[in-house]
Amino acid sequence: MDMTESRVALIGIIVSSKESVEQLNHLLSEYGSYIIGRMGLPYKERNISIISVAIDAPNDVINSLTGKLGMLPGISTKTIYPKNA
Repeated sequence: MDMTESRVALIGIIVSSKESVEQLNHLLSEYGSYIIGRMGLPYKERNISIISVAIDAPNDVINSLTGKLGMLPGISTKTIYPKNA
C-alpha cells in the first residue's frame, strides 16, 4: 500500500441491535488488511456495543467500508480524521 495516498481514520460504531453483528464482523474481516486495531466495549446497561476501529487506507476504501456499515440495520457509524492529515 502506498502510504502517500492512504489516510488514518477512526471509525466509531454503535451496535444497537444484534441482527447485523454477523455482517458487521464479516465486513471488518474483509477490510482487515487496512485495520490498525479494533476495540469493542459491550455496554450492557444500555443494551448496545461500542466499537472503535483505527484504519489506514485510501479514502475510497474508508468510504466504502463506512457506507456498507451504515446500511446495516441497528448499526450507526461516524468517521473522524486527523486535522493535519
